[in-house]
Amino acid sequence: MRELVARGYRVTYAIPQVFEEKVAETGAEPVLYRSTLPSPDDDPSAWGTTLLDNVEPFLEDAIQALPQLIDSYEGGGGGEGDRPDLVLHDIASYPARVLAHRWGVPAVSLSPNLVAWEGYEEEVAEPMWAEPRATARGRAYYERFGNWLAENGIGRHPDAFAGHPDRSIVLIPKVLQPNADRVDEAVYSFVGACQGDRAAQGGWERPAGAERVLLVSLGSAFTKQPGFYRECVKAFGDLPGWHVVLQVGKHVTVDDLGEVPGNVEVRSWVPQLAILREADAFITHAGAGGSQEGLATATPMVAVPQAVDQFGNADMLQGLGVARHVPMEEADAATLRAAVLALVDDPEVRRRLEAIRADMAAEGGTRRAADLIEAELRQAGGR
Repeated sequence: MRELVARGYRVTYAIPQVFEEKVAETGAEPVLYRSTLPSPDDDPSAWGTTLLDNVEPFLEDAIQALPQLIDSYEGGGGGEGDRPDLVLHDIASYPARVLAHRWGVPAVSLSPNLVAWEGYEEEVAEPMWAEPRATARGRAYYERFGNWLAENGIGRHPDAFAGHPDRSIVLIPKVLQPNADRVDEAVYSFVGACQGDRAAQGGWERPAGAERVLLVSLGSAFTKQPGFYRECVKAFGDLPGWHVVLQVGKHVTVDDLGEVPGNVEVRSWVPQLAILREADAFITHAGAGGSQEGLATATPMVAVPQAVDQFGNADMLQGLGVARHVPMEEADAATLRAAVLALVDDPEVRRRLEAIRADMAAEGGTRRAADLIEAELRQAGGR
């Protein structure tokens, strides 16, 4: 967003109020709407445990958000002048695609994780959805989704609507994409990491005397894992020469960890990229963001996935030879310690990481993403 604003474009960004300040910092204009999705401060259990638990909230939020966004862009003093020339949207932002259809403008998906490949439905989607689709709840979900689309003049099946954009910019390095050779590159353009300026998050310096630095982070959502963090303290606390940064999120406190040695720095939040630039190893949940930050900084990783695409990312990282996939149920102190020490002492891991970092830099990142967006705008005749 910063890059587009710097190039002279007017960017409005529809977002819940909790993210207003972050959006405003980019120079984009926040357009606020009320969201019913769990907030970043909510307990991870708010997302439920089943596939339908995970997807129903996005549909519910879309249905109630659409009228708010129509009013923001079409009502009030803005009128026709506030209708954009191009709609950029997250993969789960269903109202954005409906609005683009309503306005007759192109839409471009900004995918923060893997995308569908030729054969994805048969290999992944159909087996994953077979059981939910056979339930009354699953049928009701599809019926509601389909009816909502039809009411808004869209005749596509919900799966095609949600999973097959006309155009997509993929914000991950291609090495994290399964079956990349079967992805339609006329639709999907991989631009790699778009990390941007993180100065506002603050910096981080390696403590004096720290020979090696380990960052442990399970991201921002599925962080309520006090037992796992205790195993990390047990594995690396007082390990000679090592300094550990342990991010525990908002639902765990230092008191939940027992005795914490002096070489373990416990934080609820960290400037992750700044630390990774100094780190020698990274224990991560293998979210798309953390995975590519580890690759971009050439940091060996131990992947302990928690949900959704993280399991596939963990396997991809291990397949690249730069990480170990350790399932949560196996992530005890001895296993974590052995995995980290083996990775940091392996020159082949270092060689592979450096090669991947060079390839990622060539993908273009933020500037290429902005170039592709500009090309879509020129084709649409807008600025």
